[in-house]
Amino acid sequence: MQHILIAEDDVNIASDLKQQLLNEGFSAEVVFDGLLAEKIIARKPFDCIILDINMPGKNGLEVCKSVRSRKITTPILMLTAFGEVEDKLQGFENGADDYLTKPFFFKELLARVRALLKRGAKQQQALQLITINDLVIDLSAKTVNRGDAAIKLTAREFEILTTLAETKGSVVSKKELIKKIWGTSVEVNTNTIEVFINSLRNKIDKQHEVKLIHTRPGFGYFLSATPHEA
Repeated sequence: MQHILIAEDDVNIASDLKQQLLNEGFSAEVVFDGLLAEKIIARKPFDCIILDINMPGKNGLEVCKSVRSRKITTPILMLTAFGEVEDKLQGFENGADDYLTKPFFFKELLARVRALLKRGAKQQQALQLITINDLVIDLSAKTVNRGDAAIKLTAREFEILTTLAETKGSVVSKKELIKKIWGTSVEVNTNTIEVFINSLRNKIDKQHEVKLIHTRPGFGYFLSATPHEA
């Protein structure tokens, strides 16, 4: 069930919105103060946020700006009693995804919320995939494919490959890999990393003309379709 936060200081509007969203099959939570909304958004995930501009504590523009500064990408629909273009521009500049002027019909708000949820789902799905040339790493399913072939990796191999892939072509040293994969409480010899890298090369590169796993002597390893990229 998709969870929606309604940040609206008008009790009647907030209660009505919550009930109608519940009727449509969503779960909904209401908050009447901007400062409290900011704290709740930082503490728990939502699928969409309906955010009124005029609220006590912090206004919606300030809350929206703060949320985006925390790298929270939840879709935000701004509500306001004003229809001025300048107000809309401020909303978008502060990170809002859409804008609705009061008074409005619930059907229109519902259509906009559903559009934002659909867009957010696509963005989230894209974030779960890392693609390098014809190599596709699915972070959610924990699967790896190269071209049409599925590649079976151990948990450690998957972690090492993902760590390299997430740096987007930058070099990762053996020590960095050890710290990321094993942590600092376990002593791991750098030769262990070499063994894993060799295993990954056999599984990922051996049957392909384009090699993706590269070594920068004295520095570490990187993933790229072009060996001189890093």
